[in-house]
Amino acid sequence: MIWTFWTGLGAVFAATGVLLGAFGAHALKVRVAPEDLAIFETGVRYQMYHALALLGVGFVASKVDANLLKICGWLFTVGILIFSGSLYALVLSGVRVLGAITPIGGVCLIVAWTLLAIVAFRSQYGV
Repeated sequence: MIWTFWTGLGAVFAATGVLLGAFGAHALKVRVAPEDLAIFETGVRYQMYHALALLGVGFVASKVDANLLKICGWLFTVGILIFSGSLYALVLSGVRVLGAITPIGGVCLIVAWTLLAIVAFRSQYGV
């Protein structure tokens, strides 16, 4: 049952998003510059948005059987790891060049949203 996988993965990303948000708000707040804290918070925010998106993929996959949903789920997963992960790594390591790979994760997230829209429209309108 593929829908349970995406739902479970979305829940894991949401839980770690809450954990990382608390870490940023409490432990990092006194250790990094406000600009870096804002970067870290952006990573957390996007992780949470896309954790919820994975829950949505799980819901849609319970109703519609589409191979594009698997691709969509993996793109959300890779996008979270690259986008948010690169921002976390940038702030925690101080290696600014890591910001150069962040857009790759952003592209994965955009493509995932686009595929989710395609799946939805195909299932509704048979397009």
